[in-house]
Amino acid sequence: MDGGFYLLVVIGLVSLGVVNSVHGQGTRVGFYSSTCPRAESIVRSTVQSHLNSDLTLAAGLLRMHFHDCFVQGCDGSVLIAGNNTEKSAVPNLALRGFEVIDDAKTQLESACPNVVSCADILALAARDSVVLSGGVSWQVPTGRRDGVVSRESDVELPGPDDSVDLQKQKFAALGLDTKDLVTLVGGHTIGTTSCGLLSSRLYNFNGRNGPDPTIDPSFLPQLQALCPQNGGAPSKRVPLDNGSQTKFDTSYFNNVKKGRGILQSDQALWTDPSTKALVQRYSLGLTFNVDFGNSMVKMSNIGVKTGSEGEIRKKCSAFN
Repeated sequence: MDGGFYLLVVIGLVSLGVVNSVHGQGTRVGFYSSTCPRAESIVRSTVQSHLNSDLTLAAGLLRMHFHDCFVQGCDGSVLIAGNNTEKSAVPNLALRGFEVIDDAKTQLESACPNVVSCADILALAARDSVVLSGGVSWQVPTGRRDGVVSRESDVELPGPDDSVDLQKQKFAALGLDTKDLVTLVGGHTIGTTSCGLLSSRLYNFNGRNGPDPTIDPSFLPQLQALCPQNGGAPSKRVPLDNGSQTKFDTSYFNNVKKGRGILQSDQALWTDPSTKALVQRYSLGLTFNVDFGNSMVKMSNIGVKTGSEGEIRKKCSAFN
Protein backbone atom coordinates (compact mmCIF):
# COMPACT_ATOMS: atom_id res chain seq x y z
CA MET A 1 0.00 0.00 0.00
CA ASP A 2 1.54 3.35 -0.99
CA GLY A 3 2.08 6.13 1.54
CA GLY A 4 -0.47 8.50 0.00
CA PHE A 5 -3.25 5.92 0.20
CA TYR A 6 -2.34 5.08 3.79
CA LEU A 7 -2.43 8.78 4.73
CA LEU A 8 -5.86 9.10 3.14
CA VAL A 9 -7.11 6.16 5.20
CA VAL A 10 -5.74 7.58 8.44
CA ILE A 11 -7.08 11.09 7.80
CA GLY A 12 -10.52 9.73 6.96
CA LEU A 13 -10.72 7.56 10.05
CA VAL A 14 -9.35 10.19 12.42
CA SER A 15 -11.92 12.61 11.05
CA LEU A 16 -14.70 10.12 11.68
CA GLY A 17 -13.48 9.59 15.23
CA VAL A 18 -13.54 13.33 15.85
CA VAL A 19 -17.06 13.63 14.47
CA ASN A 20 -18.26 10.86 16.78
CA SER A 21 -16.70 12.63 19.75
CA VAL A 22 -18.20 15.99 18.78
CA HIS A 23 -21.64 14.42 18.59
CA GLY A 24 -21.41 13.44 22.23
CA GLN A 25 -20.42 9.80 21.99
CA GLY A 26 -17.50 10.59 24.28
CA THR A 27 -14.97 8.23 22.72
CA ARG A 28 -11.78 9.50 21.13
CA VAL A 29 -8.60 8.17 19.60
CA GLY A 30 -5.83 7.99 22.22
CA PHE A 31 -8.14 8.05 25.25
CA TYR A 32 -5.58 6.10 27.32
CA SER A 33 -2.49 8.00 26.13
CA SER A 34 -1.78 9.39 29.60
CA THR A 35 -3.60 6.96 31.92
CA CYS A 36 -2.37 3.72 30.31
CA PRO A 37 -0.04 4.49 27.38
CA ARG A 38 0.66 0.82 26.63
CA ALA A 39 -3.01 -0.17 26.52
CA GLU A 40 -3.27 -0.66 22.76
CA SER A 41 0.10 -2.40 22.45
CA ILE A 42 -0.79 -4.81 25.27
CA VAL A 43 -4.04 -5.75 23.55
CA ARG A 44 -2.30 -6.10 20.19
CA SER A 45 0.48 -8.34 21.50
CA THR A 46 -2.03 -10.49 23.39
CA VAL A 47 -4.19 -10.96 20.30
CA GLN A 48 -1.10 -11.73 18.21
CA SER A 49 0.10 -14.33 20.69
CA HIS A 50 -3.25 -16.17 20.64
CA LEU A 51 -3.62 -15.90 16.85
CA ASN A 52 -0.13 -17.32 16.39
CA SER A 53 -1.53 -20.50 17.96
CA ASP A 54 -4.97 -20.36 16.32
CA LEU A 55 -5.66 -17.89 13.51
CA THR A 56 -9.35 -18.84 13.46
CA LEU A 57 -9.80 -16.89 16.71
CA ALA A 58 -9.60 -13.69 14.64
CA ALA A 59 -13.09 -14.27 13.25
CA GLY A 60 -14.35 -15.07 16.73
CA LEU A 61 -13.11 -11.77 18.16
CA LEU A 62 -14.49 -9.75 15.24
CA ARG A 63 -17.89 -11.47 15.54
CA MET A 64 -17.93 -11.01 19.33
CA HIS A 65 -17.56 -7.23 18.98
CA PHE A 66 -20.42 -7.16 16.45
CA HIS A 67 -22.65 -9.24 18.74
CA ASP A 68 -21.77 -7.01 21.69
CA CYS A 69 -22.56 -3.74 19.92
CA PHE A 70 -25.91 -4.94 18.57
CA VAL A 71 -27.26 -5.60 22.08
CA GLN A 72 -27.19 -2.84 24.74
CA GLY A 73 -24.51 -1.05 22.69
CA CYS A 74 -20.74 -1.61 22.73
CA ASP A 75 -20.40 -2.11 26.47
CA GLY A 76 -18.83 -5.55 26.91
CA SER A 77 -22.15 -7.03 28.07
CA VAL A 78 -21.62 -10.11 25.86
CA LEU A 79 -18.57 -11.03 27.97
CA ILE A 80 -20.51 -11.64 31.20
CA ALA A 81 -20.64 -15.33 32.13
CA GLY A 82 -23.58 -17.08 33.76
CA ASN A 83 -27.13 -18.24 33.18
CA ASN A 84 -29.56 -15.93 31.37
CA THR A 85 -26.78 -13.57 30.21
CA GLU A 86 -26.20 -12.45 26.61
CA LYS A 87 -23.40 -14.99 26.37
CA SER A 88 -25.87 -17.82 27.04
CA ALA A 89 -28.27 -16.80 24.25
CA VAL A 90 -28.43 -19.22 21.30
CA PRO A 91 -26.89 -16.82 18.72
CA ASN A 92 -23.88 -16.33 21.03
CA LEU A 93 -23.18 -19.95 21.95
CA ALA A 94 -20.68 -20.35 19.11
CA LEU A 95 -18.73 -17.16 19.91
CA ARG A 96 -15.01 -17.75 20.49
CA GLY A 97 -12.09 -15.80 21.87
CA PHE A 98 -13.25 -14.97 25.39
CA GLU A 99 -9.91 -16.22 26.73
CA VAL A 100 -8.08 -13.65 24.60
CA ILE A 101 -10.06 -10.79 26.16
CA ASP A 102 -9.53 -12.23 29.66
CA ASP A 103 -5.79 -12.56 29.04
CA ALA A 104 -5.51 -8.96 27.84
CA LYS A 105 -7.54 -7.74 30.83
CA THR A 106 -5.27 -9.56 33.28
CA GLN A 107 -2.20 -7.89 31.77
CA LEU A 108 -3.86 -4.47 31.69
CA GLU A 109 -4.96 -4.75 35.31
CA SER A 110 -1.35 -5.43 36.20
CA ALA A 111 -0.07 -2.47 34.17
CA CYS A 112 -2.90 0.03 34.85
CA PRO A 113 -5.42 -1.17 37.47
CA ASN A 114 -9.05 -0.08 37.05
CA VAL A 115 -8.38 1.99 33.92
CA VAL A 116 -9.10 0.10 30.67
CA SER A 117 -12.62 -1.19 30.07
CA CYS A 118 -13.44 -4.62 28.72
CA ALA A 119 -15.58 -2.94 26.05
CA ASP A 120 -12.51 -1.09 24.77
CA ILE A 121 -10.39 -4.23 24.88
CA LEU A 122 -12.97 -5.95 22.67
CA ALA A 123 -13.08 -3.04 20.19
CA LEU A 124 -9.27 -3.00 19.96
CA ALA A 125 -9.02 -6.79 19.68
CA ALA A 126 -11.53 -6.80 16.79
CA ARG A 127 -9.38 -4.27 14.89
CA ASP A 128 -6.17 -6.17 15.64
CA SER A 129 -7.77 -9.43 14.49
CA VAL A 130 -8.60 -7.90 11.11
CA VAL A 131 -5.08 -6.52 10.70
CA LEU A 132 -3.42 -9.79 11.70
CA SER A 133 -5.62 -11.56 9.13
CA GLY A 134 -4.36 -9.33 6.32
CA GLY A 135 -6.77 -6.39 6.54
CA VAL A 136 -5.96 -2.69 6.77
CA SER A 137 -5.74 -0.98 10.16
CA TRP A 138 -7.89 1.88 11.42
CA GLN A 139 -7.76 4.06 14.51
CA VAL A 140 -10.13 2.93 17.24
CA PRO A 141 -11.72 5.65 19.39
CA THR A 142 -11.67 4.50 23.02
CA GLY A 143 -13.21 5.64 26.28
CA ARG A 144 -16.11 3.18 26.53
CA ARG A 145 -17.14 2.00 29.97
CA ASP A 146 -18.54 -1.44 30.75
CA GLY A 147 -22.25 -2.03 31.02
CA VAL A 148 -23.88 -3.40 34.16
CA VAL A 149 -26.71 -5.28 32.44
CA SER A 150 -26.48 -8.52 30.45
CA ARG A 151 -29.74 -10.33 29.68
CA GLU A 152 -30.30 -13.27 27.38
CA SER A 153 -33.78 -11.94 26.61
CA ASP A 154 -32.31 -8.77 25.04
CA VAL A 155 -30.42 -10.66 22.34
CA GLU A 156 -31.97 -10.06 18.93
CA LEU A 157 -29.37 -10.13 16.18
CA PRO A 158 -29.54 -10.13 12.37
CA GLY A 159 -30.30 -13.72 11.37
CA PRO A 160 -28.91 -16.04 8.68
CA ASP A 161 -32.25 -16.19 6.86
CA ASP A 162 -33.06 -12.47 7.03
CA SER A 163 -34.09 -10.70 3.85
CA VAL A 164 -32.14 -7.61 2.87
CA ASP A 165 -35.09 -5.43 3.91
CA LEU A 166 -35.11 -6.98 7.37
CA GLN A 167 -31.33 -6.67 7.67
CA LYS A 168 -31.58 -3.00 6.70
CA GLN A 169 -34.27 -2.44 9.34
CA LYS A 170 -32.12 -3.99 12.08
CA PHE A 171 -29.06 -1.98 11.07
CA ALA A 172 -31.03 1.27 10.66
CA ALA A 173 -32.44 0.89 14.17
CA LEU A 174 -28.87 1.32 15.41
CA GLY A 175 -27.97 4.19 13.11
CA LEU A 176 -26.25 2.08 10.45
CA ASP A 177 -27.13 2.52 6.77
CA THR A 178 -27.18 0.17 3.78
CA LYS A 179 -23.51 0.79 3.02
CA ASP A 180 -22.60 -0.10 6.60
CA LEU A 181 -24.66 -3.28 6.27
CA VAL A 182 -22.88 -4.55 3.16
CA THR A 183 -19.49 -3.46 4.46
CA LEU A 184 -19.82 -5.04 7.91
CA VAL A 185 -21.31 -8.27 6.56
CA GLY A 186 -18.10 -8.37 4.52
CA GLY A 187 -16.50 -9.38 7.81
CA HIS A 188 -17.70 -12.84 6.78
CA THR A 189 -14.51 -12.94 4.71
CA ILE A 190 -13.08 -14.69 7.78
CA GLY A 191 -14.71 -17.39 9.87
CA THR A 192 -17.18 -20.24 9.65
CA THR A 193 -20.81 -21.05 10.30
CA SER A 194 -22.60 -24.24 11.33
CA CYS A 195 -24.31 -26.77 9.09
CA GLY A 196 -27.37 -26.33 11.27
CA LEU A 197 -27.88 -22.85 9.81
CA LEU A 198 -27.57 -24.19 6.26
CA SER A 199 -29.69 -27.31 6.14
CA SER A 200 -32.93 -25.68 4.99
CA ARG A 201 -31.06 -23.84 2.19
CA LEU A 202 -29.52 -27.06 0.99
CA TYR A 203 -32.45 -29.45 1.18
CA ASN A 204 -35.80 -27.79 1.88
CA PHE A 205 -35.64 -24.16 0.85
CA ASN A 206 -38.89 -22.39 1.73
CA GLY A 207 -40.59 -25.78 2.05
CA ARG A 208 -39.87 -26.68 -1.60
CA ASN A 209 -38.16 -29.99 -0.83
CA GLY A 210 -35.10 -28.84 -2.76
CA PRO A 211 -32.16 -26.43 -2.53
CA ASP A 212 -32.15 -22.64 -2.74
CA PRO A 213 -32.03 -21.92 -6.50
CA THR A 214 -29.62 -19.00 -5.98
CA ILE A 215 -26.84 -21.43 -4.93
CA ASP A 216 -24.31 -22.00 -7.72
CA PRO A 217 -25.25 -25.52 -9.03
CA SER A 218 -21.58 -26.48 -9.33
CA PHE A 219 -21.01 -25.51 -5.68
CA LEU A 220 -24.08 -27.24 -4.26
CA PRO A 221 -22.58 -30.79 -4.16
CA GLN A 222 -19.60 -29.48 -2.20
CA LEU A 223 -21.87 -27.89 0.41
CA GLN A 224 -24.07 -30.97 0.60
CA ALA A 225 -21.00 -33.16 1.12
CA LEU A 226 -19.92 -30.92 3.99
CA CYS A 227 -23.43 -30.90 5.46
CA PRO A 228 -25.22 -34.19 4.63
CA GLN A 229 -28.97 -34.22 5.00
CA ASN A 230 -29.04 -37.27 7.23
CA GLY A 231 -26.43 -38.01 9.86
CA GLY A 232 -24.46 -34.79 9.49
CA ALA A 233 -23.66 -33.01 12.75
CA PRO A 234 -25.53 -29.67 12.86
CA SER A 235 -22.54 -28.17 14.68
CA LYS A 236 -20.07 -29.03 11.89
CA ARG A 237 -18.44 -25.85 10.56
CA VAL A 238 -18.41 -24.48 7.01
CA PRO A 239 -16.19 -21.59 5.82
CA LEU A 240 -18.19 -18.40 5.19
CA ASP A 241 -15.69 -17.42 2.49
CA ASN A 242 -14.96 -20.59 0.55
CA GLY A 243 -11.24 -20.93 -0.13
CA SER A 244 -10.17 -17.93 1.96
CA GLN A 245 -11.61 -18.33 5.44
CA THR A 246 -8.61 -17.01 7.41
CA LYS A 247 -7.58 -14.12 5.11
CA PHE A 248 -9.27 -10.74 5.36
CA ASP A 249 -9.80 -9.93 1.68
CA THR A 250 -12.55 -9.28 -0.87
CA SER A 251 -13.00 -12.86 -2.07
CA TYR A 252 -16.18 -13.08 0.03
CA PHE A 253 -17.85 -10.63 -2.37
CA ASN A 254 -16.63 -12.56 -5.39
CA ASN A 255 -18.14 -15.72 -3.92
CA VAL A 256 -21.46 -13.95 -3.33
CA LYS A 257 -21.45 -12.81 -6.98
CA LYS A 258 -20.95 -16.43 -8.12
CA GLY A 259 -23.83 -17.76 -6.03
CA ARG A 260 -21.41 -19.06 -3.41
CA GLY A 261 -22.59 -16.98 -0.48
CA ILE A 262 -23.00 -19.44 2.36
CA LEU A 263 -25.85 -17.93 4.34
CA GLN A 264 -29.13 -16.97 2.73
CA SER A 265 -28.69 -13.45 4.15
CA ASP A 266 -25.27 -13.22 2.44
CA GLN A 267 -26.47 -14.36 -0.97
CA ALA A 268 -29.44 -11.98 -0.81
CA LEU A 269 -27.01 -9.05 -0.98
CA TRP A 270 -26.35 -9.92 -4.65
CA THR A 271 -29.96 -10.47 -5.67
CA ASP A 272 -31.31 -7.31 -4.02
CA PRO A 273 -30.97 -4.15 -6.19
CA SER A 274 -30.30 -1.93 -3.16
CA THR A 275 -27.12 -3.81 -2.22
CA LYS A 276 -25.93 -5.38 -5.49
CA ALA A 277 -23.86 -2.39 -6.65
CA LEU A 278 -21.87 -2.36 -3.41
CA VAL A 279 -21.17 -6.09 -3.66
CA GLN A 280 -19.97 -5.49 -7.23
CA ARG A 281 -17.77 -2.58 -6.13
CA TYR A 282 -16.17 -4.49 -3.28
CA SER A 283 -15.65 -7.59 -5.42
CA LEU A 284 -13.35 -5.46 -7.56
CA GLY A 285 -11.33 -4.55 -4.47
CA LEU A 286 -12.49 -0.93 -4.49
CA THR A 287 -12.47 0.91 -1.13
CA PHE A 288 -13.56 -2.11 0.93
CA ASN A 289 -10.77 -1.86 3.51
CA VAL A 290 -11.27 1.88 4.00
CA ASP A 291 -15.05 1.52 4.18
CA PHE A 292 -14.77 -1.38 6.61
CA GLY A 293 -12.68 0.68 9.03
CA ASN A 294 -15.14 3.57 8.78
CA SER A 295 -18.16 1.33 9.40
CA MET A 296 -16.42 -0.41 12.30
CA VAL A 297 -15.77 2.96 13.97
CA LYS A 298 -19.41 3.89 13.42
CA MET A 299 -20.65 0.56 14.81
CA SER A 300 -18.26 0.69 17.76
CA ASN A 301 -19.91 3.90 18.98
CA ILE A 302 -23.42 2.41 19.20
CA GLY A 303 -24.85 3.06 22.65
CA VAL A 304 -21.51 3.51 24.37
CA LYS A 305 -21.32 4.27 28.09
CA THR A 306 -18.87 7.04 28.92
CA GLY A 307 -18.01 9.43 31.76
CA SER A 308 -19.63 8.18 34.96
CA GLU A 309 -21.92 5.62 33.26
CA GLY A 310 -21.37 1.92 33.81
CA GLU A 311 -18.13 0.72 35.39
CA ILE A 312 -14.61 -0.44 34.67
CA ARG A 313 -14.74 -4.17 35.37
CA LYS A 314 -11.91 -5.89 37.21
CA LYS A 315 -12.79 -9.13 35.41
CA CYS A 316 -14.43 -9.07 32.01
CA SER A 317 -16.63 -12.07 32.74
CA ALA A 318 -18.25 -10.61 35.87
CA PHE A 319 -19.72 -7.34 37.10
CA ASN A 320 -17.79 -5.65 39.90
